[in-house]
Amino acid sequence: MKKIVKEVSLLSEKDCFYMSDEDRTSFTYPLHKHDEMELNFVENCNGARRIVGDSIEVLGQYDLVLVGSGLEHMWDQYDCQSHSIHEITIQFPTDMLGEQFLKKNQLSSLRTMFENAKRGIAYDLSTIMGLYSKITHITQAQPGFYRILSLLEILYELSLQKNYHLLASRSFTNVKNTPESRRVRAVEEYIDKNYKDEIRLNTLAKIAEMTPAAFSRFFRVRTGKTVSDYVIDIRLGHAARLLVGSSSSVADICYQCGFNNISNFNRIFKKKKGCSPSGFRENYHKSKIVI
Repeated sequence: MKKIVKEVSLLSEKDCFYMSDEDRTSFTYPLHKHDEMELNFVENCNGARRIVGDSIEVLGQYDLVLVGSGLEHMWDQYDCQSHSIHEITIQFPTDMLGEQFLKKNQLSSLRTMFENAKRGIAYDLSTIMGLYSKITHITQAQPGFYRILSLLEILYELSLQKNYHLLASRSFTNVKNTPESRRVRAVEEYIDKNYKDEIRLNTLAKIAEMTPAAFSRFFRVRTGKTVSDYVIDIRLGHAARLLVGSSSSVADICYQCGFNNISNFNRIFKKKKGCSPSGFRENYHKSKIVI
């Protein structure tokens, strides 16, 4: 099986971050991952496709994503007709600010953002436009200390934004959720352990010490998803990880992840991911190269 490229970082131990600002005619870099976090800005990318973990999205004119350490990602040409793509990539170590410094109260929003980045964060157009000037001019800032300040300002401003969405699923990245609600936390832990089996609403309601109807409303308010959609997303994340990380058949993966009907699995997967399970595996593998 082909492997995801493990990128050799251009960031030296003596540098705080690595930055590139380039114009390109197409996207050519394969699916890869690296230990550093990455802030990636692209413009003139209509129709290009971004893969981050098990998230596959077709892009508009602009894209801005923060990718955490070790998370697979790439941008490919797909339906992009532009030959004047502008891309700014900034890579920095996860401990750039230092563990103790990052624990300070004033940096709580950064802590949350860096934790979310483990799944990849995509920012919406209003956020991109609000920070467009700062992002596109960072390479023009005076090198050294002042460029560090520019990067920290951008990261802090991003950490305050509300208009974003997480990309890779929690189960694909194996990122544990820590909801404030004791009831939600107990239910999510149960689903994480039992996603391969039948999960009944009555069982979850008992764990939460609520009636099924009250629990359904409570869970949707707290998580933004229905119970059914939440369970499906957990199962799909595990299925996507098996599709890219194992040679098991689609049918075997379907049943391993709690789906009891291959046709239903294919239909739900295509609805949620935009392609069939076999298409997802093919897209992933053809984007890799042997190292």
